[in-house]
Amino acid sequence: MLEVSRIRNEKEEVVQGLKKRGWSDEALKILDDVISADDSRKQIQTENDSLLSKRNSLSKEIGKLFQTGQADLANETKKQVDALKDEISRNEKLLHERIETINNYLFKIPNVPNLKVPEGLTEDDNKITKDWNGKLINLGDNALAHWDLAKKYNILDFELGVKITGAGFPVFRNKGARLQRALINFFLDEAINAGYEEIVPPHLVNAKSAMGTGSLPDKEGQMYYIEKDDLYIIPTAEVPVTNILRDEIVKESDFPFKYTAYTPCFRREAGSYGSDVKGLNRVHQFDKIEIVQVQHPDKSHDTLNEMVTYVEGLLTKLELPYRILCLCGGDLTFASALTYDFEVYSAAQKKWLEVSSVSNFETFQTNRLKLRYKDEKGKSQLAHTLNGSALALARIIAALLENNQTEEGILIPEALRRYTGFDILN
Repeated sequence: MLEVSRIRNEKEEVVQGLKKRGWSDEALKILDDVISADDSRKQIQTENDSLLSKRNSLSKEIGKLFQTGQADLANETKKQVDALKDEISRNEKLLHERIETINNYLFKIPNVPNLKVPEGLTEDDNKITKDWNGKLINLGDNALAHWDLAKKYNILDFELGVKITGAGFPVFRNKGARLQRALINFFLDEAINAGYEEIVPPHLVNAKSAMGTGSLPDKEGQMYYIEKDDLYIIPTAEVPVTNILRDEIVKESDFPFKYTAYTPCFRREAGSYGSDVKGLNRVHQFDKIEIVQVQHPDKSHDTLNEMVTYVEGLLTKLELPYRILCLCGGDLTFASALTYDFEVYSAAQKKWLEVSSVSNFETFQTNRLKLRYKDEKGKSQLAHTLNGSALALARIIAALLENNQTEEGILIPEALRRYTGFDILN
C-alpha cells in the first residue's frame, strides 16, 4: 500500500509510475481523491485535538471550583465537558470514516514501478536481461510432451486428479512422486545452506494476513476462500511467511531476515484456457519453495540481485536452459516494484515456461503489515520485503521430463541423484 505522504510529496513520480502500468488520466484521479480525503482527515484531527485540549483543561477546573465552593459553576462546567465529549465522539467517528475511505482508495492503487522497470503493457514488452547463450535442445519430431511421458512411465496421472478433485489437480505417483519429493528436499537444502531459516507455515490464512501482502483485495479472483471459517487457502508461502513480522518494530542490526518455506500453492487461475494450461503448464495446485527476505531499504536492491543470482544457480545445477526477463510495467503484479522472471526451455513443447518470479516490493507490503525498524535517530521507518520462487515445481518437472528424455528413459540431473535414489526414470 502506498503511503499518503508519498502520494503528496512525490505525486509526479507516482503518476508516471502508474502510467507505466497503463493507468489512464481518468484512473489517476484517485490520487486527488486520496489527498482530498486526507485533507479532510487532517482538518477533523486538528479540530478534535483542540476539543480534547479544551475538555482536559475544563476537567481540571471542575475539581478546583468544587474546592473553592463554586458548585454551581462547577456543575455548569461539567455540562460543557459532557457536550465536548459528545462532539469529540462524533469527530472520532468521522475520523474513522475518513481513514477507512483513504484506505479503500489506497487498496485500489498498485505499487509504483521502480525506475528500472521497462515500458510496456503486455508480456511481449518484457525485457530479456539474460538470454540462454547455449544451444537449445532439439529432440526431433518424435519427442514426447511431459503429459505423454507421464503416461508412458506411470509417474503422473491427470485423469485420476480429475476423478478425485477436478481439472488442474494432478496426481504424482511412483518415481514421479519421488522426483517431486527429491526436488523439494534439494531446493530446501540449497536455501538453508544459503542462510535462509526454514519455516513450516499454515496453509490457511486470515484476511489480515492476505491483506498484508497484497493478495487481498483479490482483484483477479485467484484465491480459494473458505466462507464458513473466513479463511483463505494460500496462493504461495509468501503470504504466511511475510506475515511473521507483521506489526513488529525490528532492530536495524537484525537485517536481513531470511526465510524459506515449502508449501503446496492453490490458485483458481480464473480465465485461463488454451494450450498454455495443458498438463503441468498451469494447474490449480502445485508445490513451491519460497524464499523471503525483509531488508533495510538501502540494501534491498542489492539483495534482489543476490536472490536472482541464487535462483540462477539452482537452474544451473538442474542443467536446464533458462533466461531472465525484467517485467514491464503492465506485466508487474499489483504489489511489486520490480520483478525478474525466470523461464526454462521446454524442448518437447518448444516454448519457454515461467518457473520463478523474484521481486522487490519496497515498502508496499510493509506499510500494510506495519513492519518497521528504528533508524539511528530512533525514528520508525518502513522496511523492504522481497521474495522469490526457488523454485515452483510443476513446470520444473515438465522441463526436466521433456528435456532429459532418451530411448532408455528420463535422465536425472547429477545434483538430484542423491535425492531421488535413481539415475534414470524408466
